[in-house]
Amino acid sequence: MRIVSIEPQPFFRLRYLNAARGGGTESQLLPFHRGTVDGLPSPLEALVLTADLQGVVPDPLTREAVLLGVAVVDALTELDVPPLESCGALLAGDLYSVPEANRRGGFGDVKPVWSAFASRFRWVAGVAGNHDDVTRVKNLPNTDVLDVNVIERDGLRIGGVGLIAGNPNKPGRRSEQEQLEGLELVMSANPHLVVLHEGPSGPEGFPGNADLDTGTTFTVCGHVHWPSARWADDASVVNVCERVLVLTAAPTP
Repeated sequence: MRIVSIEPQPFFRLRYLNAARGGGTESQLLPFHRGTVDGLPSPLEALVLTADLQGVVPDPLTREAVLLGVAVVDALTELDVPPLESCGALLAGDLYSVPEANRRGGFGDVKPVWSAFASRFRWVAGVAGNHDDVTRVKNLPNTDVLDVNVIERDGLRIGGVGLIAGNPNKPGRRSEQEQLEGLELVMSANPHLVVLHEGPSGPEGFPGNADLDTGTTFTVCGHVHWPSARWADDASVVNVCERVLVLTAAPTP
């Protein structure tokens, strides 16, 4: 697969509550972008990519907070995008927020987000971020939590390595060596695309883990925010931290 284009301007923004850096809660806007891709299998009308949805959205009637990822699915059902039942979803981790959205970090159950995507999409695949408890996700129908393995959906070979490199005594982390060995195993299976939480770094100050190498394979990641989803038009790494990307098939020349 190959990314052809990503529109720089969002076609929609979703307001949500997020933990402010100095403490407390702040209102932010989650951008939704359109793009095109070569190599999208014919059963699929689109792929929806997202990561780092660490916020909440109050229900307009009950004011009860729902995780941002649940609100993203609700928004997509009302937007001008292909029918979700004909789309695949790729989740690159960190979908948890503390209920009050007043403290950064945390570690918790992300089953509500995965369930919301699974209930509407053709299929859902992705990885756990370092803030995600996916214990209750692994038995959900229509979902694949990837970690050092490769699956096939609609003719796409999708590989994934979850978590981040770090102190294995902390949640959501494994040693650098284990992380690199896991990625090497996945890449040896020649996936069409690979989903990571912590992805490779890019030039010009685009942060990431410089030791992670996915070559020219279409790579979806998050964990650290980039100013744009790619650092160059021909880059194969797509960072969807704090953004939603809807990819449809590129027009045939």
